[in-house]
Amino acid sequence: MRFVGAQHAAPVLGKIGAVRRQGYLKMATEVAAPSIAKIHLTERAAQKIRALLEKDGVSPEVGGLRVGVQGGGCSGLSYAMRLDTQARDRDKIFEEFGARIFVDPKSFLYLNGTTLEYEETLMRQGFVFQNPNAARNCGCGSSFTA
Repeated sequence: MRFVGAQHAAPVLGKIGAVRRQGYLKMATEVAAPSIAKIHLTERAAQKIRALLEKDGVSPEVGGLRVGVQGGGCSGLSYAMRLDTQARDRDKIFEEFGARIFVDPKSFLYLNGTTLEYEETLMRQGFVFQNPNAARNCGCGSSFTA
């Protein structure tokens, strides 16, 4: 898991010395320690994100999948996703398996600790959020209650 960009230095400033001694962190913006807040990607989800970016002609080193939370849906909050060519100034950026996720700070409050998976079965295919902050999910999996 890598944080990219200076905006991620703030959450780890208080722990830099201890984390460096344990060998988890070379620079505050390079590698996150296991205790740092994050969003995870499965390898299959990362492969799908890279394939979608490639199809749109966007470099995976710059572009990524923007995930967020907005009001609405049958459970009160719904997930939002779209490909983006670059991160915004205040975004939190997470990278695993060569794919990047962009999350705005407000949405991150609801998505911290979430694992994004990609499912492909006979019945459905698409991204699936495994969100530990969701108190209740709707049947379709696209909305939740925090």
